[in-house]
Amino acid sequence: MNKVVKNAEEALQGIESNMTLMLGGFGLCGIPENSIEELVRLGIKDLTCISNNAGVDDFGLGLLLQGKQIKKMISSYVGENDEFERQMLSGELEVDLIPQGSLAERCRAGGAGIPAFFTPAGFGTEVAEGKEVREFNGKPHILETALTADFAIVKAWKGDTEGNLIFKATARNFNPMMAMAGKITVAEVEELVPAGELDPNEIHTPGIFVQR
Repeated sequence: MNKVVKNAEEALQGIESNMTLMLGGFGLCGIPENSIEELVRLGIKDLTCISNNAGVDDFGLGLLLQGKQIKKMISSYVGENDEFERQMLSGELEVDLIPQGSLAERCRAGGAGIPAFFTPAGFGTEVAEGKEVREFNGKPHILETALTADFAIVKAWKGDTEGNLIFKATARNFNPMMAMAGKITVAEVEELVPAGELDPNEIHTPGIFVQR
């Protein structure tokens, strides 16, 4: 099945205000910048965004923050965005900060159909407030629930027309897990090749997870 669409506008059809989006990438590496720019153009509001980071002031999710299009951020590293800091401290932006490994695993669990898991990360901190605690092998663990999204938007190094994806280097940190956890997954690719050209042994995300 050919999953190629002609542009970002067509790829993001169906995204509406108040939806939950996953946006791949690690720092500014492997983020779907063209899709983010299209979201800015569309003017969609009140989004819940799940992402490792919040971009910087003039790039990545920072562009959506400038337009106050995000109502809630679920992320793990937000230290390079002054506008994010301002909105969080003023109460304009709801923020759920999650340990980085827990965020990755919550996305992976969502894609694998696992509703929740226990982890020691965050025990004894604000992260554990209101969460169930159990002891395993003499060590306390907190219950973390899986994350899913209405749309997952990822960025791949190579992809074929059937949606099989290869991610490069640091971009593999969150993109593959998020690609599995969206009801609809949209992939930007740097290089698009015909079906059958990618070595099956090198594919990180099979096309069955990708709709556009």
